[in-house]
Amino acid sequence: MNLRRLVPARRRLLRSVRAKVLTAVLAAAGLGLLVTGTVSVLLQRGSTEERVDVSVRQEIDELRAFAANGVDPQTGRPFATVADLLRTKIESDVSDAHETALGIVVDGPTYASAVRPFDLNTPAVRALATGLAADSPARTTVVDTNVGRTQVTAVPVTFTPLDPTQPARGVYVVGHALEPEFAVVTDNARNFAITAVGALLLVAAVGYLVIVRLLRPLDHLHDAATGVGVEDLSHRVPVHGDDDVADLARGFNGMLERLETSFEAQRQFLDDAGHELRTPLTIVQGHLELLDVADPRDVADTRDLVLDELARMTRLVDDLTLLAKARRPDFVTLAPVEVGQLLDDVLDKVVPLGPRQWRVDERAEACATADAQRLTQALLQLVSNAVKFTSPGDLVALGSAVRGGDLLLWVRDSGPGIEAADLDRIFERFGRAATGRGVEGSGLGLSIVTAIAEAHGGRVDVHSAPGVGSSFVLVLPLGPRPVDPPGGPAPTQPLPVSTTQEVP
Repeated sequence: MNLRRLVPARRRLLRSVRAKVLTAVLAAAGLGLLVTGTVSVLLQRGSTEERVDVSVRQEIDELRAFAANGVDPQTGRPFATVADLLRTKIESDVSDAHETALGIVVDGPTYASAVRPFDLNTPAVRALATGLAADSPARTTVVDTNVGRTQVTAVPVTFTPLDPTQPARGVYVVGHALEPEFAVVTDNARNFAITAVGALLLVAAVGYLVIVRLLRPLDHLHDAATGVGVEDLSHRVPVHGDDDVADLARGFNGMLERLETSFEAQRQFLDDAGHELRTPLTIVQGHLELLDVADPRDVADTRDLVLDELARMTRLVDDLTLLAKARRPDFVTLAPVEVGQLLDDVLDKVVPLGPRQWRVDERAEACATADAQRLTQALLQLVSNAVKFTSPGDLVALGSAVRGGDLLLWVRDSGPGIEAADLDRIFERFGRAATGRGVEGSGLGLSIVTAIAEAHGGRVDVHSAPGVGSSFVLVLPLGPRPVDPPGGPAPTQPLPVSTTQEVP
């Protein structure tokens, strides 16, 4: 066994959250049991002392009743001396199991109970009795007897005898053994301590199992945190329950998802930039290498070509940067937008793009929560594509409508249309349909439109057929994004064509 590894492992175990929580639980439970046991013992001792005092007071009250009556209950005649009073009282006593009494006549005999659980006639007791004056109050003290500590109460008794030659003063002594009484309290305390230790062991066992189960997501968090790397961000923490630890796991998974999305966006940006910029850079480098600096015409042509390629690279980098920012929370700034005014503004901007048959299919008078600049950017991109793929005099129509709580913004044209096999590819980065070969553009336009729609919580639908034309529809929520019903989002409603407005 490697002791060097064992010692740090043991230290880590003692410093673990489980050990700290279990220690805190056991400390709290132990403190609670200690306080409960202490209070219980004190209450039992107080109750025992009170019971002893009550028993002793009862004996003294009976003595005072005998003295006040002055008549011997056995003979019916008055007591002749203090010795008769004390003897009668001692003989009539029915003492407790741990109690006995003495009747001491000053300068006379001493009377003791017939049943004596312990010997009360000791020098210490006699010294207490003989030290009392006739007018002294009752005195209580604790002395040692053959059964241990004993509470002794001495009461002076004065009685005028019929015969003046007889003693007139005595002492009544009641003794109650404390050790047997407190033995019950001690036994109870011992039993409570044993039960408390057993309860602590049970709490430790159950608490450990519960703590291990509750904190198990922390192990998953540790494994995921140590297993996550730039090359692999797919680790996720299993989430069980609905407590704070589960919320922590959900938050950690959300962080991993954001990191994965960010790294993937950066990786895709680098891949796309490296792939697409290589061609214009090669073209620029090749023409510069073949440039004849002595030929002014060759210099001018090369200059125009280089500037054109640089402009294309600038647009490409701008588009890639825009797509890289699409996942950021601040990509869109939501605010109330008047849909009708937005459509009018877009139409004013696109009419100069070319001699087309411009039309407004429908104009919705509604207010949506959206980013007006991004929506304008998306619609301009769709219109720019429509102009590229149509000829002068062809139809390009815009429209807006509200259907089932969704805002629909669309651009349609009467161009060549798109084959069904190309409908998915056109939304990919640098993806083109067969009809788009040779048309100027970076191939990122529809990717940008999709990113804007998804940033609003919506999507882009396309309806197209070769020889008929194409319709691109932004489907956006009017307000906060609703939860999709079972089976996915509702299908887009057909575009309205009945209400149209020609634009000269």
